Amino acid sequence: MAKKEHISETQATQMLRKHQVVFSEHPYAYEEHGGTGVSARELGVPEHAVVKTLVMQDEGARPLIVLMHGDCKVSTKNLARAIPCKSVEPCKPEVAQRHSGYQIGGTSPFGTKRTMPVFVEAGILQLDIIYINGGRRGYLVGIVPQVLLDLLAARPVHCALQE
Repeated sequence: MAKKEHISETQATQMLRKHQVVFSEHPYAYEEHGGTGVSARELGVPEHAVVKTLVMQDEGARPLIVLMHGDCKVSTKNLARAIPCKSVEPCKPEVAQRHSGYQIGGTSPFGTKRTMPVFVEAGILQLDIIYINGGRRGYLVGIVPQVLLDLLAARPVHCALQE
């Protein structure tokens, strides 16, 4: 019998377990600047089902989280219109890390240091299962998209641009 690889807890997995969310664990070999293409390849899943967690800010420097398909970019113009605010831009890495409590490349929307509004690209909610960061580089969790609405009160938006 194969020994199951031990995966240590993260803030994200603690939150998921606390709320009795069913999830699968998917460790993979992390590559610096590899992005969702690497994790999709390593897990053997479509990149469209791998969800990026992006920490952004509005014109008042108020942080927010955007969940986007791995193979898409965020149209900050469309996002700003949808949420409504004047403008949205990505946070600098050190600012994103301060807000989320996670290292860049390991950011999860679950168990963040600071509570932030969460916006999810509407197409993500149509998928059967998504793979999203579990709170550490090289570690994704598989969940049903409904968890994003139930646990994070994520608001659906249309702001995807194909890469």
